[in-house]
Amino acid sequence: MKNFHEREEDESNTRKSYKSKNMKRLGGGGLSLQTFANLKSKKSHYNPAFIKKQKEYYKNAKYVSKFRKSMKQQQQQNVHEKDESKLQSFHGESSKVVDDEHNKGKKSHKRIGVEEVYKQTREEMEKARREREEAFQAKKLAKEEAESRRKAAKGKMMRKTRHGQPVMKYRIEHLLESIKKTSQNDGMHISDK
Repeated sequence: MKNFHEREEDESNTRKSYKSKNMKRLGGGGLSLQTFANLKSKKSHYNPAFIKKQKEYYKNAKYVSKFRKSMKQQQQQNVHEKDESKLQSFHGESSKVVDDEHNKGKKSHKRIGVEEVYKQTREEMEKARREREEAFQAKKLAKEEAESRRKAAKGKMMRKTRHGQPVMKYRIEHLLESIKKTSQNDGMHISDK
């Protein structure tokens, strides 16, 4: 029989073995408090809203830089044109001929301003919107006409005599119209072949 101290040691060894097995199963020891706090304070998680804002910010920055470059280029062109006009007035008519010959071979590389691009895209979008609205209105009108025709036909088809019998006049007219339509369609198909 084991004495009291031996039993305690035996129990503590089994506890340690259970603990070591759990540690191995869970992937080692836990994180220290300092490491855990550092990990929580970092913003390394995936946030689509933040990414979208960043993309929009950089996109806007790109547009602004393009706008500034185009404005700078336009100012340089204006200054260049003013200098040329001063030189022309100074040198007279002979310099105009030389400049014209000089400029014939070159293509003008004018940059379209951001405002002009915006206006063009705006006009295109407005035109597309108007076309969509017109198509929608035409569809709506055709639908309303078809519905009114169906209602009128339904009213005629549902008419009854005073004895409760259906009025055959309208039903026969409807059959005759449908036969005429099918014969016209068949005639068109035959003539197409």
